[in-house]
Parts: sequence; C-alpha cells; structure tokens
Amino acid sequence: MKCVRTEEALGHVLCHDMTQIIPGVTKDARFRKGHIVTEEDIPVLLSMGKQNLYIWEKTPGMLHEDEAAERLCALCCGENVYPYAPPKEGKIELCAACDGLFKIDREKLLAVNTQREMMIATRSGDVAVRRGDVLAATRVIPLIIEAEKLEKAEKAAKGGPVLSVLPFTRKRVGIVTTGSEVFTGKIQDAFGPAIRAKLDRYDVEVMGQTILNDDADAIAGAINDYLAQGADMILCSGGMSVDPDDTTPTAIQKSGAEIVSYGAPVLPGAMFLLAYRGEVPVMGLPGCVMYAKQTVFDLVLPRVMAGEKLTFADLAQYGEGGLCLNCSVCTFPNCGFGK
Repeated sequence: MKCVRTEEALGHVLCHDMTQIIPGVTKDARFRKGHIVTEEDIPVLLSMGKQNLYIWEKTPGMLHEDEAAERLCALCCGENVYPYAPPKEGKIELCAACDGLFKIDREKLLAVNTQREMMIATRSGDVAVRRGDVLAATRVIPLIIEAEKLEKAEKAAKGGPVLSVLPFTRKRVGIVTTGSEVFTGKIQDAFGPAIRAKLDRYDVEVMGQTILNDDADAIAGAINDYLAQGADMILCSGGMSVDPDDTTPTAIQKSGAEIVSYGAPVLPGAMFLLAYRGEVPVMGLPGCVMYAKQTVFDLVLPRVMAGEKLTFADLAQYGEGGLCLNCSVCTFPNCGFGK
C-alpha cells in the first residue's frame, strides 16, 4: 500500500472500501476495494472528506483482481458462452448465448479449482439452458494475484475452454406406441400426450404416432417406416418390462438398431432403452414417462437434442443423483436429480 493525495490518485487502485454517508439518503460503500480511480471520482472522494488515499502499487508480475478475472473468464468461455458484464471485484458472471445443452469440461474445471486464490462455480452440466441464463461465475480471491498463478491455471486447463453451450437442433420425431390394451381401445393412450408435452420444449416436428399391438415385427416395421421418411429420432413407448407380452426391446433390435443399453441406473426409468440406427437415436420409454414429473427421459432428451451420441458409460454415470426424491414441489433441473 502507498498513501497518495487524492488529486494524484488518477488511475490507481483503491486498497479498501470507501463509505459515503448522505444523511437520510445513503450509507454504503461508494467505492469498492479494487476500484480504479477515474477523473470523475476525484471530486466525489474529496466531498467524502478523503484528502488522501491508500492505493495499490502495481509491480511487475502482479495482476489486479479484475485483470486476472478477465483471463480466468477467457479460459472459461467456449462456444456460446459470454461474460454478462465487465469484471467487478474480481468476479465475472457467464451466460448462455443461445438455447442449448450446458457442457462442462470437468477435468479442466477441477484443474483450475485446485489452483490457489481463484475459483469457477457453475450450475450442473448436461442440462438444458436458455439464452441469457447464468451458467457460472469466476472469482479471483485476493485484490492482487501473481500472474504466475494465472499462467499455471491456464496451463492446467490446457488453454480451455472449460465451458460451452451446444445449441439444440431441429429434429423430426416418430412415436411408436405399443400395447394390446391401447391398440384395442380398452384404455386411452397416455404416452402420446406426455411425450409431446416434453418435446414441446424443443424445436421438434412430430411426424406422427403409430399405435400397434405387441407384435415385434410390426413394431420394427413402424420404426423403419419412420426412418425411411427421414426421422431424426424414434421414441417407442410401452412394452418395456420383462413380461412375455412386452416385445418392444426385441422389436428395436429387429429394426437393425444397435442397443447401447437396456436399463439405466435412474429411478424413475430403470427400464429405459437406448439404441442407435446409424446416427439416429431409438429410445424405448418405460411406463413412468406417462405419470412421473421427471424421469430418465428428461435427463437424456436435452443431450440428444444437442446432437450428443450417448454411450453406455454416459448412462452409467447417472447412478449418482439418479434417484428422484419426488419432492412435493418439483424444482428440476435445479435439484440433484441426474447430477
């Protein structure tokens, strides 16, 4: 710290908060620690009775918190991620530039957060976000920090970016609903409305819904019909249990799709099936999709809409956080489900 006359403080950095008191109007910090004094600030500081100020003396190899924050921000900002505003007190908030899937390079995030005197805090990854949503905030802890520490963080993260948003793409979807009880009209289909409600959150064209008996060949044929018409996603509802009459998994395999997994460590949704016919995802949706607020389908759908091709390992990772607690007030995705 160095004490200077206020009139000579132009361009210097304040070392502590400076409170302005106007009786009946305000009593708050007028200038925060780390503020860089401008020409307009000098008469205000003098009116506050500040004839002298403690300022930070810039030395080689040291960065002001806001300079460091900008470098940390640059390390974070990948595709469709932008800073909401200039740095303030070493902090920058990052937002989504479009609707899409929020992606975190978790290895790089941990590499930065295990460095000293800096941090990146994010919302959970692999969730749907909307344009303008806050994704993360970065913070440099001290007022000044060695440039070497930022260099170490940049090296640890291999240059970044740590965060990105994959934009959602438009998809044409075919729905195949199975079950003799629905096919014969004994009960009304509940799958179709539930699925459409979830698809309505995205840019989706529903090509149609085919309702069939529990006939594996007919179901496989319907899947292939939608694929021939240019479907980007096939959703098969019903027939996903281990009962002998439930033939949907067999039908998906008969259609020529390669099964990634039949089963997922998620409740509701353990009987979920994910397969691919080439690059086109074919999903077998268990009965819980009809009635549960959130299921494995809500975890997988945004990733598929962003063009990700999921693996068995991707599904296996849902085990931690894969138990929905059926809260009386659902706050998904702002909860631990699927995290």
